[in-house]
Amino acid sequence: MSSRRPLVSIVSMGCSKNLVDSERLARRFLDAGFDIDFDSNRTEGVDEAPDYVVVNTCGFIGDAKEESIETVMDYLALKQSGEIKGVYIMGCLGERYRRELEQEIPELDGLYGKFDWPGIVADIANHETTAPRHEWDRELSTAPHYTYIKISEGCNRFCAFCAIPLITGRHHSRTIEDIAAEVAHLASEGTCEFNIIAQDLSSYGTDLPGGKSRLAELIDTLAVIPGVEMLRLHYAYPADFPYDVLDAMARHKNVCRYLDIALQHIDDKVLTNMRRHITADETRELLARIRKAVPGIAIRTTLMVGFPGEDEEAFENLLDFVREQRFERMGAFAYCEEDDTYAARNFNDDIPQEVKDERLSRLMELQEEIAFETAASMVGNTMRVIIDEQDVDGRYIGRTEFDSPDVDCNVYLPETPALEIGNIYDVRITGSDAFDLMGEVVTYQNL
Repeated sequence: MSSRRPLVSIVSMGCSKNLVDSERLARRFLDAGFDIDFDSNRTEGVDEAPDYVVVNTCGFIGDAKEESIETVMDYLALKQSGEIKGVYIMGCLGERYRRELEQEIPELDGLYGKFDWPGIVADIANHETTAPRHEWDRELSTAPHYTYIKISEGCNRFCAFCAIPLITGRHHSRTIEDIAAEVAHLASEGTCEFNIIAQDLSSYGTDLPGGKSRLAELIDTLAVIPGVEMLRLHYAYPADFPYDVLDAMARHKNVCRYLDIALQHIDDKVLTNMRRHITADETRELLARIRKAVPGIAIRTTLMVGFPGEDEEAFENLLDFVREQRFERMGAFAYCEEDDTYAARNFNDDIPQEVKDERLSRLMELQEEIAFETAASMVGNTMRVIIDEQDVDGRYIGRTEFDSPDVDCNVYLPETPALEIGNIYDVRITGSDAFDLMGEVVTYQNL
């Protein structure tokens, strides 16, 4: 009789916050006697077919929901052909559309949401399982030198277009002590880069004793943990921004000069309709204060085109804003009406899709020009670079403090001298190619 442990493939869709949940689920499967495989490519490159597949779904926008459903159906086809035993859903789509999915995809073996996903392990194991020692225990799916730390869940902002509060519920923060324990454990295991994530970093701590933002206090605490060499902040909210976090960024060399803050738009009428609780003038003042407090900071933002009421003048205001601010990093997407949101209930989605697509194209073409010029301006500088991997040609691939994993740019280094994956080096930038940089090592960076 074979002693092979059953294999579970975990497919994580959408954002890094989902990825953290997938990693926590993986730890529970390992503890219950299963083998796991993190599969983002629908079993491509997997040595053997899994026994079970868990799809951690995304429910943020239409395209992401469609991709999640298509992935689930692909695996159900494999189940139908006898290649795998069971298919399970968890995550945002399962949380928001549980009843509809139960009715429309009865072939599923289990349907879980955003918070009850630990039950999948007991379901597949067919017996009660032991909870982990710490809620944050997980099996990293990333390279061991970097990870994501989710510091809160949920959102109280209720922007007109956004379904996140409908999926995740109200904002609730983890304690500083709990987060610090997780970071200290991971650092002791060799992880040195920590990307701090939440739906709304700006609100971190407002629901804890004291009732005010404690993001700066958290960063001060994490920055002095031995082994922490990079901290990077993702998904701040512009209204009620906690300015004291800028002082914390300036105090610590290992806190990256990087801030991900979704601004969405700049036209006052559009901002009002979006329920963003901030004006164009206040947005510009915020950005000016950030850049003054942390010289050389790279600001990553996300913008939206095609929200109801965005006329051509409003869109031109957005283009002018991007030309003016010259964001170091920027993403954008076209408005997609989400069920039960304020916008869906109160506005007509009356901008034609072809107009949305054309505006998105114009905006991204402008940002591409800015990004190319920004990359070229880095030539001649010496920057801290963390090494992620070595490609098939022997070149090393790394990132600067201004570049988050998967979403930002790379630095390419020659195959000699030999470098250590996960180490940080001082690198002189010798050239640029579109978004990416080329460089050569000067010396190892000790913090």
